[in-house]
Amino acid sequence: MRVQITLACEECKRRNYTTTKDKKSHPDRMETKKYCKFCRKHMPHKETKK
Repeated sequence: MRVQITLACEECKRRNYTTTKDKKSHPDRMETKKYCKFCRKHMPHKETKK
């Protein structure tokens, strides 16, 4: 079962990306480094609640 998640920048807290993940294989919150257009650099983005 794949669910849609929202990724938010760690520094500015803006929600920049949406993606999907499999809850069975990854039950904990996802974190990845992505480009933030507001900070203008690559920053860690964490999964947020909707």
